[in-house]
Amino acid sequence: MSTAIEIIKGCQKGDRKSQYQLYKQYASGMMAVAMRYSKSTQEAEDILQEGFIKVFQHIKNFRQDSSIGYWIKRIIVNTALNHQRNKLYLYPMVDVDDLKEGLGAVSIENLAMEELMEMVQTLPTGCQVIFNLYAVEGYQHKEIAKMLSISEGTSKSQYSRARKLLMEYIEKNTKWGNERIQ
Repeated sequence: MSTAIEIIKGCQKGDRKSQYQLYKQYASGMMAVAMRYSKSTQEAEDILQEGFIKVFQHIKNFRQDSSIGYWIKRIIVNTALNHQRNKLYLYPMVDVDDLKEGLGAVSIENLAMEELMEMVQTLPTGCQVIFNLYAVEGYQHKEIAKMLSISEGTSKSQYSRARKLLMEYIEKNTKWGNERIQ
């Protein structure tokens, strides 16, 4: 088996075996990332495929200041954002102070990953994207606003709306939520 550096160098030279090794090593993890930004497996597969095409087209620019996994993840996230950009129908901006915090008392430890993924996929596209960028990827609202060409307030309100919708979904559709209500 080749080392990571050998695989990267092979990919930079356009070696198909190296590309296959890199894809095989990272595809399943990146599929999970793509699923967070999509409404279906097919859409996530499209994002994954398009993302890896970009990885191989731009791997010559990889400078190794970060891990290859992080670099690939950034490409997959940006590909997902570009894929979703034309579908982003964000709700009108609401003052964040007017929204009640919904998920503060909810622990997602009681939920299976598949169940959580299903819940996030039910969110409107704008809420889904911002929830993933903020809660999962760890971007700040200022960064999200810049990435999506929206205001920071819109990012915050979409995140608050996503939290509220997830809380409603948990209370309505999960065993844990139903036990909490009774």
